Amino acid sequence: MTSFASTQQHLVDDVVRWWLGHGPDVREGGVWTCWSNDGSELVSTDKYTWSQGRWVYLTAHLARAGHQGRLPVDGERLLALAEQSARFIRDHQLLPDGRTAYLTTTDGTVIDPGDGAHQSIFADMFVALGWGALAEITGSDEWGSRASRLLQGARAVMRSGDYRSEPYPVPAGHRSLALPMITVNVAEQVFRATGEDSVRQILIQAADEIAEHHLVGSDVLEMPGTDPASLLSRHRTPGHILELAWFLWEARDIIGEHPLTDAGRLADLAENALAIGWDNEHGGLLRYTDAHGGAPSGTTTGHVYEQLVQDTWDTKLWWPHAELLYASPLLAKVADRPALAAWHQRSRDYVAAHFIQGPGQEWVQNLNRDGSPRAGVVALPVKDPFHVARALLKLAELEREPQ
Repeated sequence: MTSFASTQQHLVDDVVRWWLGHGPDVREGGVWTCWSNDGSELVSTDKYTWSQGRWVYLTAHLARAGHQGRLPVDGERLLALAEQSARFIRDHQLLPDGRTAYLTTTDGTVIDPGDGAHQSIFADMFVALGWGALAEITGSDEWGSRASRLLQGARAVMRSGDYRSEPYPVPAGHRSLALPMITVNVAEQVFRATGEDSVRQILIQAADEIAEHHLVGSDVLEMPGTDPASLLSRHRTPGHILELAWFLWEARDIIGEHPLTDAGRLADLAENALAIGWDNEHGGLLRYTDAHGGAPSGTTTGHVYEQLVQDTWDTKLWWPHAELLYASPLLAKVADRPALAAWHQRSRDYVAAHFIQGPGQEWVQNLNRDGSPRAGVVALPVKDPFHVARALLKLAELEREPQ
């Protein structure tokens, strides 16, 4: 079993070191993320805007940790990477209508597959997240105002229903938890940078939408639809529920009094996600489950998303386990739930045994149900510099707090 004794050491010496050694495009700006699952091969130098925004967020927050002496990292180098990447997005991936291109070449030439360069509302949101982080950490009015405009424009498009959401198109007749969920996270970051009340209202509206349309007791509906017996209405994404729980907790001071800022309620959501999502036979968190656990079931229509759920429900992905690493001890502490602390140790053991590849390496990202490496990457054809490093950074900070 690979050692995972120190969160900070694993973050700095393995994950951050790997990305700083492999990712930055120091000539053009931005980051190369099209790596094979095990990180051994750069399969393309094309740049997905989704990942570029995430990279700005990550390097900005790591830079602040370095400047404040909370991590032994080069804060100046990290901040320079964040600013260079933010400019790359601004100069190359921002389209004339104020939205973002989905994909560019390494030098920033927009790639249009034939049906438009803007393919995903999520690309807009992750750029707003990155620019908002850079604005919070540097005090830059430019990045703050850009983040706010992009967020508000994306939210208006979401509410109109006239949006695209690659790589996961939302089937007609269904709501997607991912949209209000990412809005909570992005609006929190942008508000902390700008203090704009309009951004705070977006955050509150997203929390209200989750409470109204996606919650039934401690059950979180991923994609509720007009037919509650359908596979898409019945399927759950345990990793999203864990991520959502800590999003809401960290935004509680901005949201104010709300059913979804109660620590006990959020801990209930996390415990239910683990009850239905943990694989008691092989260990690890399943990608998708049925509402009551096990293989997703229900009526189908032939939509591509249904096929995704059916084909990959029992795989084990890096990002839900990263979210579990942070959400479980956080909620154990704030809600006084010892059972969640036990879940943290269980997840830590599983991560060490299956995802960590060794000294100086990032995680493998895609596993079969039995924990063996699975060929290929997930969603975008990238090895993304986000969930793992973000979770480890937040976990390291949590571990430094008085118990």
